[in-house]
Amino acid sequence: MSEDTSRFDFETKIADQACAGFEIEQAFDGFLRSFEAFKDANEERLSQLETRLGADVVTTEKMQRINEALDQQKAAIDELTLAARRPQLGGEAAGLSASAREHKAAWEAYVRKGVADGLLQWEAKALSVQSDPDGGYLVPEHTEAEISRALADISPIRQIAAVRQVGANIYKKPFAVTGAATGWVAETAARPETNAPTLAELQFPTMELYAMPAASSTLLDDSVVNIDQWIAEEVQIAFAEQESAAFVAGDGVNKPKGFLDYPKVDNASWSWGNIGYVATGVAGGFAASDPSDHLIDLIYSLKSGHRANAHWIMNRSAQAEIRKIKDADGNYIWAPGHEAGAAPTLMNFPIAEAEDMPDIATDSYSIGIGDFRRGYLIVDRVGVRVLRDPFTSKPYVLFYTTKRVGGGVQNFEAIKLLKFGLA
Repeated sequence: MSEDTSRFDFETKIADQACAGFEIEQAFDGFLRSFEAFKDANEERLSQLETRLGADVVTTEKMQRINEALDQQKAAIDELTLAARRPQLGGEAAGLSASAREHKAAWEAYVRKGVADGLLQWEAKALSVQSDPDGGYLVPEHTEAEISRALADISPIRQIAAVRQVGANIYKKPFAVTGAATGWVAETAARPETNAPTLAELQFPTMELYAMPAASSTLLDDSVVNIDQWIAEEVQIAFAEQESAAFVAGDGVNKPKGFLDYPKVDNASWSWGNIGYVATGVAGGFAASDPSDHLIDLIYSLKSGHRANAHWIMNRSAQAEIRKIKDADGNYIWAPGHEAGAAPTLMNFPIAEAEDMPDIATDSYSIGIGDFRRGYLIVDRVGVRVLRDPFTSKPYVLFYTTKRVGGGVQNFEAIKLLKFGLA
């Protein structure tokens, strides 16, 4: 590549970044203007509630339209921000080691032409024990890293939970049920022997998650197409959607166990192994007066050590209800992020929007808060495998892509839920 061409590519990249940044800034400004319009419409609705038997239908519909527009604008901003920071795999080849370049070349030959000899030789040389020609071949490390980065950007639970990588099918974590016995003694008094702590074990098995993107022969023959990036982009959405649903409400059968699937008890009767909740006292809603009090109670149901890094978790519908609530001083308790890409906040705690959280309904657990970094653990087994299938859906080539992932609650004190019910 000539110096002039390199300079042109560099300047083009800078221009594209500047354009993307301006587009995000414009979208965020529009979002803030919509939120101000939403507050004005809500103030009008509240005023009508105070002076009439009910809010005017036109005002209510107007506020609902603005609320929906806020959700759409927020989704658009998130998509623009994600696209702006997504790395390009094509420029990474120059920084790869010799073995990584060898793996990448063998991988390209397999994916494009179905020639597996290079992968078999490479894996034999690398003494790989995780590869199986009948179950697929391990993707190159930089491709796996790109898939993992994309999942972290897309999956709301991955953004706030703890993540561990393991080489086995199960991750075991010991924890102390009871601590060592302690006590006060005089300076010269005898020190009695203390009891040893009682230990138990949490187990997090990894389950197989798969996606099956399809490619045409034209796409595979096109040398300009970055196959690594194409596969990463094709599987990331499917993986993220399935993972997020399991991390929230998975039953632990052939999938991770979600935090909503554990036994739930009133927080006043909380014990280890259960998720504590605070009830609103109203079936399917907040109390008519001082609804923000329920959220305050939920915040302080957490120990102080878990509040420092706490996140709210709820879906878009629940956020729409939260936006209408004001505190005792008349201030809205929901606030947009301070910049494009930043999470909105509720009572100064950031909100992780998870569409797999249930809508507000009678006895639903639609809002949660906690230090998910301590409370929920995601376990990834190292290695993403791909099996090329040119026969099942001719003339298309299917790529059966699998990874193993598990998850579950690791600290039952760190997560609390709001129950929309009487008790």
